[in-house]
Amino acid sequence: MSDAPAPGTSVSTGSPVTSIPNLGPASEAAFARAGIHSAEAIRAMGADAAYMALLSSGSAAHFIGYYVLVMGLQGRPWNDCKGDEKKALRARFDTLKAQHAASATKSGSTSALDAFLDRIGVLDPARRR
Repeated sequence: MSDAPAPGTSVSTGSPVTSIPNLGPASEAAFARAGIHSAEAIRAMGADAAYMALLSSGSAAHFIGYYVLVMGLQGRPWNDCKGDEKKALRARFDTLKAQHAASATKSGSTSALDAFLDRIGVLDPARRR
């Protein structure tokens, strides 16, 4: 018998991630893979740190996912982000993505795909770090 919680259950006594507006079961699963199991933890971290945790756990970077999180933490609908505010969020997102890429390069980590391709001997040597 496993000690792991059943899918869809929380390992904390806090509110579920899905209690944040705009975040559903897929977001909850992604945050769980990042070790974040409650809405309170996300709020305490803030949008940028929580999104970096997602990236560090292997989630792909998607601008919509980032601004959905930001809007949800503000209690706003996901499609409420427009104009200059959206441009500013895009700049923040691009900065986070670049920081993540730089930290992955600095630490020598590779993507799961690159690691697999290298293991089976088909990784282009130019892609090795």
